[in-house]
Amino acid sequence: MRIARFVLDGDPLYGVVEDDEVAVISGDPFFQGVRPTGVRHALEDVRLLAPIIPRSKVVCFGRTYADHAKELGNEVPAAPLMFLKPNTAVVGSGDPVTLPSFSEEISYEGELAVVIGRICKDVPAEKVDEVIFGFTCANDLTARDAQRSDGQWARAKGWDGSCPLGPWIETELDYDDTEITSRLDGKIVQEGNTSQLVWGVRELVSLASQAFTLLPGDVILTGTPAGVGLLTEGQRFEVEIEGIGTLSNTFRR
Repeated sequence: MRIARFVLDGDPLYGVVEDDEVAVISGDPFFQGVRPTGVRHALEDVRLLAPIIPRSKVVCFGRTYADHAKELGNEVPAAPLMFLKPNTAVVGSGDPVTLPSFSEEISYEGELAVVIGRICKDVPAEKVDEVIFGFTCANDLTARDAQRSDGQWARAKGWDGSCPLGPWIETELDYDDTEITSRLDGKIVQEGNTSQLVWGVRELVSLASQAFTLLPGDVILTGTPAGVGLLTEGQRFEVEIEGIGTLSNTFRR
């Protein structure tokens, strides 16, 4: 099932994407379940929003793919690096992203994002499936110059617009073996598979839950495969994940 968040004429709504239509559902599916209203709209007539604005946080993992760590001149750490993005970093597919004035080196990182479905803490890896609502595409945009100068990653990773998500949440996915492809202006720049993760999705979610209480709607970014590079204003970047769809954004100053 593909759960989208969208606007037509007024306030944001949730709906189920079915072929070229979106079937409107009542209320918030994270707390009220999927309750069809009987109203349907053509997908081309609505504007998709970020499928979720996290209630509290985006938990991110770094250097979870060995080839990506290597291309940045880093060793694979003994444990995955963990950091946070604020919910103000989130934008949707199709939204233009304004690059921050303090950086001249913005890089892209296409990633699989996990969306949490219920409040949880200290979740064993074997029970992680019970707390997952679904999955979406993400771009962990990074200000590399700020990352080097600051010594920590809050500004470099958390600036407004640094976390595009979308186009919707897919509730069923074979996330142990899923292709991730990123394109810059139509050219493939990243090709990876979640089977290449040093720590699998279940282990990453479990680790996040050891550090933080996870709330419904919280998002976990699982790291990026090799092929990371810089982008600039006027360019388009797309993250396509098998079984989900394509996240697409353009960039401006």
